Order: sequence, then C-alpha cells, then structure tokens
Amino acid sequence: MSYQFKSYCLKFTLVLSFVLFCLIGKSQYNFNEIDKLLANNQKALGKNVAVLLYKDGKIIYQKEMGEDFKIKSKARLADCSKWLTAALVMTFVDEGKISLDEKVSTYIPIFETYGKSYITLRQCLSHQTGIEDNEKTIVKLLELQRRKFESLEDQVNFLAKKFVAAKPGTTFNYGNMGLNIAGRVLEVISKKKFEVLMKQRIFTPLNMKNSTITPEDNAANPSGGAVSTAADYMNFLSMMLDKGMFMGKRILSEGTIKEMQTISTKSLPKKYVPKLTEGVEYGLGEWIEETDNNGNALVVSAPGFNGTFPFIDKCRNYACILFVASNTKEDNGEIYLALKKAINNQIPATCN
Repeated sequence: MSYQFKSYCLKFTLVLSFVLFCLIGKSQYNFNEIDKLLANNQKALGKNVAVLLYKDGKIIYQKEMGEDFKIKSKARLADCSKWLTAALVMTFVDEGKISLDEKVSTYIPIFETYGKSYITLRQCLSHQTGIEDNEKTIVKLLELQRRKFESLEDQVNFLAKKFVAAKPGTTFNYGNMGLNIAGRVLEVISKKKFEVLMKQRIFTPLNMKNSTITPEDNAANPSGGAVSTAADYMNFLSMMLDKGMFMGKRILSEGTIKEMQTISTKSLPKKYVPKLTEGVEYGLGEWIEETDNNGNALVVSAPGFNGTFPFIDKCRNYACILFVASNTKEDNGEIYLALKKAINNQIPATCN
C-alpha cells in the first residue's frame, strides 16, 4: 500500500469520525416534543415565533415560525429590557463607580425635594421604591413609553413628584419606575445618554448588533423600551449563564451576577405581581423561579408582557429564549411551563 493511499485513508477516517461525532452529539437530544408544543401554540403566541436553546457553548435547538420571522428579526422586548438595564447598572457597580445602597437623591436632588431621599439604587432594581404605582395592566405598564417625554431626565423628574405609598424597602410593587430611575442615575454619573451607555457597555461587547434602547418617537425607557432579536438576546443570556464571560471577555463579575440573582423580596408583601410570575420571588432586574436548599438561584427569568420569555436553568446549564413579534396576552404561563418541562425532559439536572 503506497504512502499516498495510506494518507488518504487516514484523512477519510478522521473526517468520518468527526461527522459521526457530530451526529452523536445531535442525537443525544430529541426535541420533537418542543416542535409539537410550538406548532400547537403558534397562534396563541402571536404566530411569529423564534426559539433558541443554548448549552455548553453552542446552540442546540433553533426554531423559526411565522411569515418571514427569523432569529434575527427585530421586536420590542417590553419587560425583558429590565434584565439588560440591571446588568448595565451592575457594570458601574463592578467598577466601583456606584454602590447599590447609595441614595438616589445623591445624584438626583429632586428626590430629596419631594421627600424621597431614602430610596436606594437597590430598591430601584427590585421594585421597592414605595412610590405610588398604579400600573396593574399591560396598557398601564406601557404608559411611560407612550408619554412624549423629551428625555429620561424628564421621565424621572415626573416620577419624583409622585405620591409615596409605602416606606422604601417594605413592599414589592412591580412596574416601570425603579429601573427608569436607576437609568437616570447612570446618566448623571457618566454624563452620557442611557442609550449610549447601553450600546457601549452591553450591546457592543455582546455583539448585539441589531439591538437598540430608544423607541422612534420617545425618550429612552430602561424598563421596557429595548428592541432586539432572539439571536442578540441569546448572547446576553449566554453571558449570564457563563458567569459573566462572553467570547473570552468578562462583561460582569461572578459576584455581581450572584448579587442580581439573590432574592430581595422574600417576606415582603407584594402589592402587584404580574399573573405570569405570581408566587415567584425577585432579585435585581430578574425573577428567581427556583433555588436550592441554600437559597442559591437555579432558574432565573425576565418575561416580557409582549410574550417574549427568556430564562436560564443553571442546574441544567442551559439558556433559552422564546421570542415573539407581538403578543399582549398574560395567559401564556402554561405554554412557558410546558416548554421548560419539554427541555428538562431532554437535559437532566446536574445539581440537587
């Protein structure tokens, strides 16, 4: 047998082995249950749906459904924006430029003028400002976005004048106020617009090229104004799952992520909780759905009222986003739970 022939056989064997390895890797999961679930609920989800599932450094499941709706198609994130904003705030915490327990009035004096001097940044990120908030429906949750504020500063000055319904830190009242206030604090510290900070510190480092934070006809809305794609948001989720790292670059420290995923609402009375997250506790900018016996977060999420549902399962080491173009229903909780169950049926837990 000639040397050339032996070399050819060796190369063929290596290529065949690689192909077989890839086939085995794909065959370890059977996502037929997910395919069926999405098909049966496509109409309820708004028809245009994209799903991505990330594990061990790669996408292991991808689905695109609807009329020309792809993983790179843009849509509003609604409440999913809060997770991004909380992460942006924490980049400043990592750099020592701000403390979560500093008073907001230190940077925005109007809060002291209107008797709100004790509200902290931590309380803003966990919906515990105590400011009167009547945003109990999807329509009202979009109120700040619809108002024609000229700037985030105008938005926050408007909030500073609202009635204090409870002592800060004593009640949980989910809404848009707290994270918008936190966003304005960042503007004061950096002397840059919120949307510029988001692009520089989150979107660009995470290669989120199709993401923006400013609606076309309104000022920046840190709580619900982001526009993104399933592919872009998955970059953010993968960073959060991979302990703050993205493509070899650190975006957030491990300690910061742990802080975001520490329950801040346990034992607090809940004045308002969206139907989708009833019975779930909150951290900083994200919901903590499951914990271990020591209180460490296992499953975290930030569902949006437009129907998009991003979540991370740390026990099974995966991130998933169910991304929709438009869906203002609050009654899709069973679909989300079924999706998680279908994924978990294929990916076993690695912790107790």
